[in-house]
Amino acid sequence: MRDSFGREIDYLRVSVTDRCNLRCIYCMPPDGVEWKPHAGILSFEELTALCAVFAELGIRKVKVTGGEPLVRRGLPSFIAALKRTAGIEQVTLTTNGLLLGEHLPALLDAGLDAVNISLDTLDPVTFGRITRYPYHTENGAPANKALEQILSALRSASSAGLRVKVNCVPIAGVNEEDILPLAALARELPIAVRFIELMPLGRAASFEGLNALEILSRISEGGVFAPINNGDSSGVENRVLGNGPAVYYAAHGWQGQIGIIAAISRGFCERCNRLRLSADGYLSPCLSSASKTPLRALVRGGDERGLPVSRIPAARKDAILETIRAVIFAKPQSHSFSGIYNIKTEHSDKTMWNIGG
Repeated sequence: MRDSFGREIDYLRVSVTDRCNLRCIYCMPPDGVEWKPHAGILSFEELTALCAVFAELGIRKVKVTGGEPLVRRGLPSFIAALKRTAGIEQVTLTTNGLLLGEHLPALLDAGLDAVNISLDTLDPVTFGRITRYPYHTENGAPANKALEQILSALRSASSAGLRVKVNCVPIAGVNEEDILPLAALARELPIAVRFIELMPLGRAASFEGLNALEILSRISEGGVFAPINNGDSSGVENRVLGNGPAVYYAAHGWQGQIGIIAAISRGFCERCNRLRLSADGYLSPCLSSASKTPLRALVRGGDERGLPVSRIPAARKDAILETIRAVIFAKPQSHSFSGIYNIKTEHSDKTMWNIGG
């Protein structure tokens, strides 16, 4: 289905939980967030049934997010159910990687197509500072063990044939020195290492991010990344891959690519193809939009005990279809993060942990 600006909407980000086993400084409060009651979030059966309705409107790709999605028990079975859903062609996962190694065999059996791993540093002390892991110590040793787990899972996922992307958010004065070491992962591994401009949502608004040019300059300083010149004889090229927001760069001799997601300095709203569904059933047309349309009551027909079957009754489904169509048609032309788009700033109380980034 197309929105009012002619964009084809075929991608749904589904948050399955707002809980997380890390407390990243630009995302989560130090003590975590108040847990929602079990009945307050959509069951996997409800989410699967709802995704089938989205598929009828043209959603073809589903990204499973959180919080940290792997802290929710039974996630691989949910992914397997999505893979069996008519119309859904691709199911991917975003995770911090701490539990990925443990669940990787089940995720592969479920048919997971790709995984994004959020990783902002390779330095144990900086990792502890950013993630507050474990939450009450500055000692680098426990963080070092966590980093080993994440990197081991990353390599295992890549070796198993999953498409792997690493997502880093560069923050001034926090992890600027980690850009080069993280980029170098793509030299030896067939993965994409992506650097995302900090988006001023929730706690992130109190930090200063680096823009795309600053990030590229950092990479070039180390002599490991040649200037971009559009695929000439130097063997360096830049391109947009698929419908996502990242622009990718590949250097001669590297197995992987570098990606830049420049939401603030460049923008990509003119090709946005996505919607976002929170764990408690709110549908959002844009990460920065204050609009949140409740679907949970429609799915449950007013019964807060939850949906007992895996198929939504016809009359209820028609109401959900019409609601989703209305959200798609009302999708804003652009976000309100920066002045590159000439729109008024729209207040939003969204945070990364409750909308899945």
